[in-house]
Amino acid sequence: MSTKHAAWFRTVAIAEAISWTGLLIGMLFKYVLSDNEIGVKIFGPIHGGIFIAYVITVLVVRGPLRWPWPVTLAALAASIPPLFTWFFEIWAVRTGRIDAAQQTPVPSTT
Repeated sequence: MSTKHAAWFRTVAIAEAISWTGLLIGMLFKYVLSDNEIGVKIFGPIHGGIFIAYVITVLVVRGPLRWPWPVTLAALAASIPPLFTWFFEIWAVRTGRIDAAQQTPVPSTT
């Protein structure tokens, strides 16, 4: 399993969830609290870019991470509901689809 690909996927998945959160907060202010759309203007394009990066990342890392199509489709579907990329990332770590452990060399004692 490629640690580099797993780390990249985890980073993009969490960034996508964070950008969704920012966009949701912006939408709350725009449509519910104050009619101020600055949050949507800021987080809309950020989320859109990270969303596209997430979809591309899933398609790129599926081979090195040896994901079958059902796992790949679940990862892609996770990009639609808010925060599900983060939930998918947690599930993927727990089920061994990505390795959360960092491959750090252990110094020899001899």
